[in-house]
Amino acid sequence: MDEFELIRRVLEGHQQDFSLLIKKYEASVFRTAMGLLHSKEDAEEITQDVFLKVYQSLSSFNGRSAFSTWLYRITINSSLNLLRKKKRRGFWIGLSDLLQIASKDREAETIMTEKTEKAVIRQAINSLPEKQRLAFVLTKYEELPQKQVAEIMDLSEGAVEQLILRAKTNLRKKLEKELEEP
Repeated sequence: MDEFELIRRVLEGHQQDFSLLIKKYEASVFRTAMGLLHSKEDAEEITQDVFLKVYQSLSSFNGRSAFSTWLYRITINSSLNLLRKKKRRGFWIGLSDLLQIASKDREAETIMTEKTEKAVIRQAINSLPEKQRLAFVLTKYEELPQKQVAEIMDLSEGAVEQLILRAKTNLRKKLEKELEEP
């Protein structure tokens, strides 16, 4: 059964069919939210919220774009709203826990270094301008083709390509700067 048939059935009262849509897209919604939020708990919360919003507004889906495109837009908007609401601190989250690791322990040092590197990368991604961050996350985390990212972001493919190039350049600069600092 294709998505449009599932949607039609859900709208006709077969609510149990909605679980098939959830099964198909839950991991993608979670990965997209995780790529933007960098928090498992927040990504899980957004995933639940997105499917609740989708269920409540399924009748407004007009089919002009793919269902997945509509779903990604809801996921992105919900994730960005949560980011704005919480005013994420990115790099500083969890850093105090890292500082409590004994520096004499070789394994602890390795863990601390890996966590710090991941935090620096998250901070660099979070510091990108919003459109660059979205294009980067959708192509790198979700591995979506530029054509679909263009549909999701309501931009041309060329504009998406430019955003990705700028995002990579900006990330490279930010990460090189971090590596240069003592």
